[in-house]
Amino acid sequence: MALYDDLAHSYRLSLIVPCYNEEKRLDTGKFREFLSEPGPTRLVFVDDGSKDRTPQILEQLSKEAGSRAEFLRCPVNGGKAEAVRQGMLHALESFQQEFVGFWDADLATPLETIPQFLSIFDGKPEIEMVFGARVKLLGRAVARKESRHYLGRLFATTVSLMLRLPIYDTQCGAKTFRANRALAEVLRQPFLSKWVFDVEILARFLKLYGRDTKALGKAIYEYPLEQWMDVEGSKVRPKDFLKAFTDVLRIRRAYLSGNPKT
Repeated sequence: MALYDDLAHSYRLSLIVPCYNEEKRLDTGKFREFLSEPGPTRLVFVDDGSKDRTPQILEQLSKEAGSRAEFLRCPVNGGKAEAVRQGMLHALESFQQEFVGFWDADLATPLETIPQFLSIFDGKPEIEMVFGARVKLLGRAVARKESRHYLGRLFATTVSLMLRLPIYDTQCGAKTFRANRALAEVLRQPFLSKWVFDVEILARFLKLYGRDTKALGKAIYEYPLEQWMDVEGSKVRPKDFLKAFTDVLRIRRAYLSGNPKT
């Protein structure tokens, strides 16, 4: 029997947590603490073909949490993009919820931030997506390695120019969406990119919006995170940014050829 089962609870948000070989980095204590308290969020752990004990750890966490967590296992490593896509599609097809999103397993963005995302949706009914943004401001604890920060700024500026959308942070691993047909359509096909699927999600939404960048801009809210910590052991290396720029060009050719609306 689950340690804290609440099957009758109605969850507003299903949050996908993609994992690959996270045995040594997964903070099970923080996840257990979050799942032990009543709340509007269901976690869906998706193992992306890990070769260590990650699947066993996630399965145990899910069993303990009852209806507050679910465990899915991909038989082979397909990359974070596909793990997120499969998890979000599963949530859309299996559950009734208002929102679906994804959250990095290293908890660089603390789980305690989730209520702030939900409050933005509640206060702004016109918003379709809430994204975390890693902005280093006074009074906020946002700590990034300088090399990754400057590469990230270069990449985000490139994407912003490509999309003609003034987005500050495309790659933060904390994103939530309204659970609707538009999101299901965006997730219907596998992503072209395993590296920058966040950008591809934006490009697909932009295509659905008739490439009306102003309309899409009004549907997105970037929330400056109060806390974000660069966790040791990230699988992203500086050289991967070269691959990311190549993928951005592929995304542009696939979804954004022609003259966009502005």
